[in-house]
Amino acid sequence: MVAADTIAAVATAPGRGGIGVVRVSGAELGNFAMGLLGLTLEPRRATRVTFLFADKSQIDDGLAVYFPGPASFTGEDVLELHGHGGPVVLNMLLKRCLQLGARLAAPGEFTRRAFLNDKIDLAQAEAVADLIDAASERAVRSARRSLSGEFSAQIGRLARQLTDLRMLVEAMLDFPEEDVESLDRESVLRRLEPLSEGVATILTKAQQGSVLRQGLTVVLAGQPNVGKSSLLNSLAGQDLAIVTPVPGTTRDSVRETITLDGVPLNIVDTAGLRDTDDEVEKLGIARSWREIENADVLLLVCDARAGLSEQDIAILAKVPQRLARVIVFNKIDIAGVVAKIESAEGFSRVWLSAKTADGLQELRDVLLAVAGWSVPGEDVFLARERHIEALQAAQSFLVAAKLELSRPELLAEELRLAHQRLSTITGEFTADDLLGEIFSRFCIGK
Repeated sequence: MVAADTIAAVATAPGRGGIGVVRVSGAELGNFAMGLLGLTLEPRRATRVTFLFADKSQIDDGLAVYFPGPASFTGEDVLELHGHGGPVVLNMLLKRCLQLGARLAAPGEFTRRAFLNDKIDLAQAEAVADLIDAASERAVRSARRSLSGEFSAQIGRLARQLTDLRMLVEAMLDFPEEDVESLDRESVLRRLEPLSEGVATILTKAQQGSVLRQGLTVVLAGQPNVGKSSLLNSLAGQDLAIVTPVPGTTRDSVRETITLDGVPLNIVDTAGLRDTDDEVEKLGIARSWREIENADVLLLVCDARAGLSEQDIAILAKVPQRLARVIVFNKIDIAGVVAKIESAEGFSRVWLSAKTADGLQELRDVLLAVAGWSVPGEDVFLARERHIEALQAAQSFLVAAKLELSRPELLAEELRLAHQRLSTITGEFTADDLLGEIFSRFCIGK
């Protein structure tokens, strides 16, 4: 267990609430509890207590729970203080904890100590933050699977298979007789194939989980009065944006987060793109282009009666090449066109009516496809970009290993690199600067 000083923080969200929690973690908190509560706590039992100032006057009353280490979240002694949820009361209680020798915890420091004390691995630690930030029920379930260790267990199985394979290759290096070497090459290949397939399977689940975690930012853009605001309202299922027949009604960006099959989509309605002398509208148009620059997907909304105009083509020409594009032909109820999907010039075209919702499901399907969502079962892990990069690197090293069966030294090196990249996921091989980056994004008190 890593020796550390005592830390304390408010563990509940800022603001007023019925109950608030101050969490303390450190070594031998029995004396600490005596100074704060004036009594000795029975482990793992909620006790009605009075929180005391140094002069024994009352700060608040509530519940205290004592978890002796190492059987605690952090692996150290942990004290949870449950009081009334007013910010002033909680700050008074936290200040008293600091007077008793604790210091204010850094963001994510409780979870970091749990990782350093081998209570959880790094993938599970990241799942704590992902569970808190989950934007849909499916994302919550995926984060819970990662937190419970399912993701880590699958990575661990692959790592153990790699260890066995590396041992076999090392034996080839130690006993390079021709007959033994030939036999072992066949054994290596038999083991490499399922190992590579296993990495590919987990990579697919991780990529799907990344879609659940990050979602997409989708910007509605186009000329004025083509129905962008109506489309936003239709997608969101409520009237969020003002809709009028007057061009230029939308002057500022309107945002709404929706979920499609559990995937969060951040929809941004922008001002119509056109040349104008209106200074306020110019500001809105400039902001529209900034939104487009930061988006993942552009929905270029056009009037189905006019089709793709020269102005629409000019807008597409200015859009960043990295941006996924979907052309939406709106108002098919007026144009007398049926709802449909076509693919041309590398992007999808959807005909719909935001007013009647005809074709709206087709647009939803296109957005999920653009996101890379394949509607898998309930075995997705809420993975991060670094997990995907590690799996992709491990996969590439395993592919390279198959090409080095006749050169055991190079084969051993490719397998070592694959093993190392897999191990970065759970934190077996992880640089300190990466740990600092990961835990700095956590909440204080977690």
